[in-house]
Amino acid sequence: MKKITCIAIDDEPIALLVITQFCERKGGLELTTFSEPRIGLEEIVRRKPDLVFLDIEMNSISGLDVAQSLPKECCLIFTTAHAQYALDGFDLDAVDFLHKPFAYDRFDRAVEKAIRHIEARRGEFPRAKIPDAIVVKHEYNNVTIPISDIFYVEALENYIKIFRKNGSNILSRINIKTICEMLPENAFLRVHRSYIIPVDKVEQFSKQEIRLTGLPTPIPVGRRYAKEIFDILSRKNADVGTGPVPGQ
Repeated sequence: MKKITCIAIDDEPIALLVITQFCERKGGLELTTFSEPRIGLEEIVRRKPDLVFLDIEMNSISGLDVAQSLPKECCLIFTTAHAQYALDGFDLDAVDFLHKPFAYDRFDRAVEKAIRHIEARRGEFPRAKIPDAIVVKHEYNNVTIPISDIFYVEALENYIKIFRKNGSNILSRINIKTICEMLPENAFLRVHRSYIIPVDKVEQFSKQEIRLTGLPTPIPVGRRYAKEIFDILSRKNADVGTGPVPGQ
């Protein structure tokens, strides 16, 4: 695997020193640090690093505002002394949230999680076989859910809810980006910041909503997803000759 490019932004020099030392200890991470958030963001936009370490409470700008401007290719880990921002961090699709002061072992776990996301994006772990099931944590237990049993997925604050065809729905404390990456990409579509749906259950669709077979209420389509989803489902409809019906 080639080196992972990283940028860290924090207005505390000691925090940047810790991240630098931990990256050197981990190995395989090419890190550049910035104590001025706006300059760091300019470099992130220009260089599009694989991974960004980002503090939240900084003098000149909030890290939450910086996070909203990150290129979608960047994997994000928040590093902050303020635990109350954790939910905001996960809402911004951060892969992890490091609460200062953090030990190397905790840093290592966060980076390993980010590496899995990066490798999947690069295609370095090609899918030899479509998974038959996914495993998620529900309360204190790991639950195996067959792919074929997933009706749709909804994000609820800092949880996701997996609606199952068998009726035993599951709440799990992960974000919707993570569950989206766990599901077979050709079988499921993210159609909204809060919804993932199975393609084979689409009965009717438009750029505003999707109706699933067996679900009385429609699933909304987010504005940023509308054109892509409409094009994908229209192509699928054309390819098979019959299938989901486009709406108005």
